[in-house]
Amino acid sequence: MTTEYRRLRVALLGAGAVGSQVADLLLRHGDELADRAGAALELSGIAVRDLDAPRDTDLPAELFTTDAESLILGADIVIELIGGIEPARTNILQAIGSGADVVTANKALLATHGPELFEAADRVGASVYYEAAAAGAIPIIRPLRDSLAGDRVVRIMGIVNGTTNYILDRMETEGADFADVLADAQRLGYAEADPTADVEGYDAAQKAAILASLAFHTAVPLDAVHREGISSITASMIEEARAAGFVIKLLAVCERLEANGAESISVRVYPALVPRSHPLASVHGANNAVFVEAEAAGSLMFYGAGAGGVQTASAVLGDVVSAARRHIAGGVGVGESTRANLPVVAIGHVTTRYQITLEVSDAPGVLATVAGILSEGDVSVATVVQTVDGEAEPTARLVIGTHRAADSALSATVTALSESSVVERVVSVLRVEGE
Repeated sequence: MTTEYRRLRVALLGAGAVGSQVADLLLRHGDELADRAGAALELSGIAVRDLDAPRDTDLPAELFTTDAESLILGADIVIELIGGIEPARTNILQAIGSGADVVTANKALLATHGPELFEAADRVGASVYYEAAAAGAIPIIRPLRDSLAGDRVVRIMGIVNGTTNYILDRMETEGADFADVLADAQRLGYAEADPTADVEGYDAAQKAAILASLAFHTAVPLDAVHREGISSITASMIEEARAAGFVIKLLAVCERLEANGAESISVRVYPALVPRSHPLASVHGANNAVFVEAEAAGSLMFYGAGAGGVQTASAVLGDVVSAARRHIAGGVGVGESTRANLPVVAIGHVTTRYQITLEVSDAPGVLATVAGILSEGDVSVATVVQTVDGEAEPTARLVIGTHRAADSALSATVTALSESSVVERVVSVLRVEGE
């Protein structure tokens, strides 16, 4: 016996690596999705810029159109997978204005215009779904928005960019140089021809803003996220981290803290030292993982593929099913909770441990001078490892592990070290996370 379902029209914007997989799965698994959603999901069309562009899958030519607006206005659910700010923003606002629910994986748009889109949806009772925007196939948006809504999230640490994790993991396991591994990543399709968004932390910062907004019920603007990339990470830094019991990972860190006598939040992205015993240290290849700490639930780990066409399509279709169920059930959409309005503070308020690597003159009294500069800056030394290179002009390399200190104190101390006559070069400064 065939069940008769109400039909919902689904418009797809974009047919790239993810969009083509979404379309293919909608067409091939339509009956199963209908049983789960309680509605028949009809792919009414696919809006693209170029009708003749090559596609990853073989899709019916009659579905393609360049008239995105007409497609949007005739849809119940609009899936936006074109990326970027425009025309995606205009397309989504058109969809919301017409009463459609929206499913998107557009992290850049949500990080910069999320509040505008959510407010527009609230006004008409629609919903914006974006499970695929933060960590690919990993289900993290719903757990933060729904499952942990009754708890108090204290901290999130996430590996949310597969490209950088692939690069750092190869450097860690093979002792390879950054440039060589980046070239391999580009050849294998893990990194774009212009890898700036990944290796300089822009992609991870967008995802951090989204995760922090959800976890702390506070709108987090992208320009409030502190960002550092991995292009300065060297094989010697990886080796020094290993010797100290750490691995280097590009982390998105979102946490509650006290600043200026008030509860605040810090949102930051940077390469950090992670203890080898921490679950995030064992995340290999291009995988992603998000580690959540909540007051009642304790520590939670979400792990899986952070990118890939069919993997990300899984998260997109999960949102499509949710949107279809809402249409069938009726009522207004689920709005975003950003009423906490916690201040987002600068990196200087963060307190962590550090590993500072210096090249100094190999002469008597140098270590005492360096220790004095650290002490004057309220940065306490925990460990020191010294190696010596060269014979004609001996140079020592100091790897200094510190106790916890405010980032503002560390920044001032590093400046003082760089200006000292005994310090030839500040090689690196890495923060420790996950202890």
